[in-house]
Amino acid sequence: MLFALSVACAAAFVWFTSLGLPGSVASHFGSEGIPNGFMSHDAYVGFMLSFVVGFPVLLVVLTWLAMASPKARIKLPRGDYWLAHERRAETVARLRDSILWFGVMLEVFLCYAHWLVVLANEANPARLSESWFIGGLIVFGGAMLVWLIALLDHFRHGA
Repeated sequence: MLFALSVACAAAFVWFTSLGLPGSVASHFGSEGIPNGFMSHDAYVGFMLSFVVGFPVLLVVLTWLAMASPKARIKLPRGDYWLAHERRAETVARLRDSILWFGVMLEVFLCYAHWLVVLANEANPARLSESWFIGGLIVFGGAMLVWLIALLDHFRHGA
């Protein structure tokens, strides 16, 4: 439910924050945040909606489908224990929940990147804040590291 809500909120966020963008949107940025690629307003909004919504949904759905197969090759610490017949369904459910959290974090990061593009297009001339983008990457990377460590720790030590 949280993932579906995050997808809906991300779509609404991209849509509403894109309303004020110019007809030609600076959409790609090179060194020092200087734009080196532009898209029409409609093309940018369409691309961002499909990317911000589609990419995380595709990752989550494909992962869920892959894990649904009893022949899915899942590698975990203490896999013989966690993937034993009597625990496999619970383990797959735990992994699926984890993937949903990954999807939520990815949605948040992609919305953040979009917001930086919106802010960049408000400047004259357009310019992306590299420090804010790099800071966002660091926070996202840190969140992913915490997520991964918690997931692996559960399967290493939980029982």
